[in-house]
Amino acid sequence: MSEAEQFSSIAHLDGLRSLGFDEVRLASVDAALVQRYEIARVVAVHKERYLVSQGQGDMSAELAGKSVYAAGSPLDYPTVGDWVWCALHDERSFAVVHGVLSRRTLLKRKTPGKQVDFQLIGANIDVALIVQSLDENFNLRRLERYLVMIHEGGIRPIILLSKSDLLEPEEIAVRIGEIELILPDIPVRPFSSETEAGLQVVRQLLEAGKTYCLLGSSGVGKTTLLNHLLGEGRFETQAVREKDSRGRHTTTHRQLTLLAGGAMVVDTPGMRELGSLAIEAGVDETFAEIAELAQRCRFNDCTHRVEKGCAVLEAREEGRLSEARYQNYLKMQKEAAHHEMSYQEKRRRSRQQGRFYKSVLKAKKNRH
Repeated sequence: MSEAEQFSSIAHLDGLRSLGFDEVRLASVDAALVQRYEIARVVAVHKERYLVSQGQGDMSAELAGKSVYAAGSPLDYPTVGDWVWCALHDERSFAVVHGVLSRRTLLKRKTPGKQVDFQLIGANIDVALIVQSLDENFNLRRLERYLVMIHEGGIRPIILLSKSDLLEPEEIAVRIGEIELILPDIPVRPFSSETEAGLQVVRQLLEAGKTYCLLGSSGVGKTTLLNHLLGEGRFETQAVREKDSRGRHTTTHRQLTLLAGGAMVVDTPGMRELGSLAIEAGVDETFAEIAELAQRCRFNDCTHRVEKGCAVLEAREEGRLSEARYQNYLKMQKEAAHHEMSYQEKRRRSRQQGRFYKSVLKAKKNRH
């Protein structure tokens, strides 16, 4: 089957294109599956419930039983932004998801608390918009943590600084300079939802057919920004608290919203914890200058803590690497190693338990 024939056999192609489906996506499309199922995009996830769309309205959906049984980790479940294979029922008002098309990018983090596992945030995201407020909650170390997660997922970041009306232009320039000093290749754009300054610049960043993700702590103004981009107050925000002048983020689940200009935005609940798993690539890209220094260390297995001939420690001692950035780098490396070891141990125990259950079931079957 030629690409043209394969495209013509996909139902509701124009609607899928409005959600970002393109010719490149054909590389992950199985011609045999096109004959059995239809393609849709996951636009919302709330616990075990899904909403999917083909660009002409949303449909409730659930995961097929065999897919639930076969899932070995959270990575095997659909998330917002995924393209999925569906069987449609009830006059195309309900869908059963039978599989997930290959993902171009995947944004995930460690689950909150002590549990060692992944939590999926979104898939097939082109650009992550990190929203951080310019008030007293401005935090370079938290920004670095978001960037590690984004880089590990293979996603391009843009930093948006909210509440620019609270600072003088000179103070904003200082904050931007602090970011550019350690992250020189990432665009930084200030804006204010209160005065609408800079909002047009943000709108111009959003390209039709591209999928964006809003990331940031609770109260930085993500939902208010999304309402401005929509041109309506579709999403509810709570009143600003008097004690710290922060609004509470009311998003409780992940969802993909189509803007009038054709761009799509995934809004996510505010994150209080940003633990990461297996993030070596993300750490190296976020802390690129440290990774480059590490190449000049005397020992290949240098921990950058006490070794003689460590180029990282030398840069720190000479003031070329800030103490705060160095300490955050070490902390994230330690966390990643701990979580990865715990996660692998959990997977090993899970596999052993699975083999035990199967042996019990087999023994029962043989007795009967």
